[in-house]
Amino acid sequence: MNSEKVKNYLGLCRKAGYLIIGGDNLKKYDKKMFLLLVDSEVSKTLQKIINKFEENEVECIVLENLASLVDIENCKIVGVKNKGLAVEIIKNIRGE
Repeated sequence: MNSEKVKNYLGLCRKAGYLIIGGDNLKKYDKKMFLLLVDSEVSKTLQKIINKFEENEVECIVLENLASLVDIENCKIVGVKNKGLAVEIIKNIRGE
């Protein structure tokens, strides 16, 4: 995984308003989502949210220390609502 590129793409998503941060915001979000990034230490409450998005065939990737990639302390879950940026993030996580 190219963590520096992933971090840059997530920063771009955040600045452009394409990043949904946190379980409460994702629970209320009902539009198209392209990528869900989850910290490896996820709670049972967040697992319900993850299941909701997986049912809608949203790509879900579990990462170690998500908070450091997003630069948000104690961040456990984020969603990307831009298809192009989601594809680039997935490529860099998988090392393609």
